Amino acid sequence: MTFSTENNKQVVLGEELGKLSDNERLKTQSNFLRGTIEQDLQDRITGGFTADNFQLIRFHGMYQQDDRDIRNERAKQKLEPLHNVMLRARMPGGIIKPEQWLAIDKFATEHSLYGSIRLTTRQTFQFHGVLKPNIKLMHQTLNSIGIDSIATAGDVNRNVLCTTNPIESELHQEAYEWAKKISEHLLPKTKAYAEIWLDGEKVETTEDDEPILGKTYLPRKFKTTVVIPPQNDVDVHANDLNFVAIGENGKLVGFNVLVGGGLAMTHGDTSTYARRADDFGFVPLEKTLDVAAAVVTTQRDWGNRSNRKNAKTKYTLDRVGIDVFKAEVEKRADVKFADSRPYEFTDRGDRIGWAEGIDGKYHLALFIENGRLLDFPGKPLKSGVAEIAKIHKGDFRMTANQNLIVAGVAESEKAKIEKIAREHGLIDDSVSEQRKNSMACVAFPTCPLAMAEAERFLPQFVTDVEGILAKHGLPQEDNIILRVTGCPNGCGRAMLAEIGLVGKAPGRYNLHLGGNRAGTRIPKMYKENITDSQILEEIDQLVGRWSKEREAGEGFGDFTIRTGIIQEVKVSKRDLHA
Repeated sequence: MTFSTENNKQVVLGEELGKLSDNERLKTQSNFLRGTIEQDLQDRITGGFTADNFQLIRFHGMYQQDDRDIRNERAKQKLEPLHNVMLRARMPGGIIKPEQWLAIDKFATEHSLYGSIRLTTRQTFQFHGVLKPNIKLMHQTLNSIGIDSIATAGDVNRNVLCTTNPIESELHQEAYEWAKKISEHLLPKTKAYAEIWLDGEKVETTEDDEPILGKTYLPRKFKTTVVIPPQNDVDVHANDLNFVAIGENGKLVGFNVLVGGGLAMTHGDTSTYARRADDFGFVPLEKTLDVAAAVVTTQRDWGNRSNRKNAKTKYTLDRVGIDVFKAEVEKRADVKFADSRPYEFTDRGDRIGWAEGIDGKYHLALFIENGRLLDFPGKPLKSGVAEIAKIHKGDFRMTANQNLIVAGVAESEKAKIEKIAREHGLIDDSVSEQRKNSMACVAFPTCPLAMAEAERFLPQFVTDVEGILAKHGLPQEDNIILRVTGCPNGCGRAMLAEIGLVGKAPGRYNLHLGGNRAGTRIPKMYKENITDSQILEEIDQLVGRWSKEREAGEGFGDFTIRTGIIQEVKVSKRDLHA
């Protein structure tokens, strides 16, 4: 036995980690994620969920939120916050059919406070602002079109990402099928979701029903990707488990397996940090699911259940040792990792505009700023996608960069789809390369963790950065990967950007520099707790130097490292002590 949780304490490999966190009690007592959610739904005195259910609904793909813009005003009126839920759908690989899209568009329009569809960095969509009386209808609407939100939040394996590379269609299709298989293999087996939201028949549940996740599920959230080089659009180093597709003669033959990436941290807590994933080696296709389960179960058993801030896979690897963790995975999967096959990441942005696939079909990647699909004045984006969905015969592909691809378009349909897209502002030739390579999380007003603005802050900030680039005579192709998050939780992946802003307080951010275009280097804090105007002053000075001192083809992040503006961050504590 390498671990135990006796006497409310956790011991792993002989090391006592301490008293179990309250989340472990909550999961143990939840009756496999049921809790008293069903009873809570009937309580109309409050618009929110109470006690443990506030946490348990996350395992069903939802977060309880409220509109923070009006919180104080409601308090003055002696009203509780305007509680509502955000739902994140489970869409492995981000592929959705036009008829499904029309159904989610209709629900967002008729049954959410904001009327929008939000494309996310998890390659799926979110509904925001769904009130308690509409929650069950939301799940049943999704179920009627073959979609659910199982395990898109909470201490489980979340939506599995897959590179949206429609050009190499045959290899992409194989990789996408594996993303779906991995998602299904690692899903919770409890019938709680069907019982509560779909009025399914209630059944007795035992621990045997969760052979991979176990009765108390994982110590913390877990993220998995399937990626097709040379595009690192899923940002592998932001994820716990990554399968890097290796092809031979256009056919998928296996995966290099990368484990232990993650970006979340806590301000002021040096025991938390962003970390790159480690390359474990190559496995053939037939061992893919075994390896996925082995990594998850090892993290299930060895991950820190006492301190949730140190519960992610990255901390487990650094605590027990990479070689020890890898050997355990090999033992559980009955596999020996071979040497990694060669691959290279060259870029991670989406190829905005039309591209022709090897199958002769065309694919239109639409830039959606911050992933927010809504009808804005003069830009009815949401209506435009709905109009395309009415005539499109292929599918839509949501990207991990919050954009949308209209995929599988016959040449005869191109002009018609482009016309709709242009009429609704979905194609705008004036959008700069800098804007296309900038991204933000939601933050205010709905995210309860937000410390500073992100989505609402980004558009004007990008305009200011565009002005700086122009001032120093830089052409459009010399853009900077820029990302903003409202807190250090990592949703906007600022800790893999060339310039990353991490919210510290209203109007204040930590400025991180030194990431690279391929997404293989963690940036480092350059200035702490500064205002947006101070950030722009710093960027102005640094870009001025970059424009004059850079080497041929040198990106901004590489420049800051080469010139010593930033010292390259080591990838883990293991390296710091090597």
